Amino acid sequence: MIKRFSVLYVGQTDLENVGSDGTPADDRRYPNDHLVRPYRHAEELAVHMDELGFYCLWTAEHHFQREGYEVFPNLTLLGVHLAGMTSQLKFGAGFNIVPMWHPLRLAEDFAMADVMTGGRLIFGVGRGYHSREVETFGAPVIDNDANKELFEEQIEIILKAFNEESFSHQGKYYNLPADVPYRGYQLEDITLVPRPLNRPVEIWQPIASGRTLEYIARMGFKGVVALTGEVLADRLISGFHEAAQAAGRDVILGQDMAFGIGFYIASSQHEAIECVRPYHDERYKWFAPFGFVRYTDAQGRPWGTPGAPTRVPYIEDGVQQKAWFCGPPNDFISYLRDVEARYPGLEDLILQWPEGMPWPEFKEQLSIFAREVMPAFTRRESAPVADN
Repeated sequence: MIKRFSVLYVGQTDLENVGSDGTPADDRRYPNDHLVRPYRHAEELAVHMDELGFYCLWTAEHHFQREGYEVFPNLTLLGVHLAGMTSQLKFGAGFNIVPMWHPLRLAEDFAMADVMTGGRLIFGVGRGYHSREVETFGAPVIDNDANKELFEEQIEIILKAFNEESFSHQGKYYNLPADVPYRGYQLEDITLVPRPLNRPVEIWQPIASGRTLEYIARMGFKGVVALTGEVLADRLISGFHEAAQAAGRDVILGQDMAFGIGFYIASSQHEAIECVRPYHDERYKWFAPFGFVRYTDAQGRPWGTPGAPTRVPYIEDGVQQKAWFCGPPNDFISYLRDVEARYPGLEDLILQWPEGMPWPEFKEQLSIFAREVMPAFTRRESAPVADN
């Protein structure tokens, strides 16, 4: 059952003229003093979430986005800073794009953050999808097979660094350590200093298609399915469950998963839809060209496949496919009860800050959710058990 509530803030700046008829995404350009505003928003968001009892603030790693949609290039650095401003909230990397890092630097940074924050950072990994950033850092992403091969070797190195007292690695992309003389002896192994205090490290990876299911399940990672229509979400969550069981993991349906949704709370569904419409549309102006419309048609075919829709979705599509909730608090509780019934092992829900929604408006939405929806799930954890 759902126990923990988190938020995904991808790092959008204050966007003006939002919506389907607003400024085209590729026409947006912002100066540096505007692009740094999300760092202040992240601080305010983290403090607000900490006060309301949320579990984790997830953020996304991206680079070079002068358009202002995702402007956090270093999630570990951001998480350490925000941990110093809060007391309980965790900070999740959704996700560190591993091909843009040397794996030892990424492992070192996270290990240091784990020590400094007392284990309040969550390690998430991804392969990337923006050609502008991944290829500019010298890693493949257009060549999917090469990207996968590089990523999996990097993960092998990161796990060795986290878990082994000393290690070496010989592979296609990395030979570690360097084969050099050091202080009178030939170097044969190295040790990550520091190593994480909290081991084994909990690792999360996004699940956008069935191609990653077997790998994530076999590696013991946890998966995130977000803003995905219910038919495709069920296919992915069930597929992960089957793959995890085949890999020898004793899990029930929905366990070791997080489910992400968009939302808006208002007195009626119609009112909520109209309030969130421009922000929903702004999101998909940016994300749809990357293929991030995870809905299916009436035959269960994902959008973009032959015969299925290819257009930018309306908010009505998201509500109909149950990737977005719009309506009153009690209906939101019922919506989440239905999610629990489908996936009895699911414990983590992630709420999306829609792109373009002003911070004061989203702050109020979180306050309403924490006051009128979240207690229906969190209070049962501490409720006394009646004697029979």
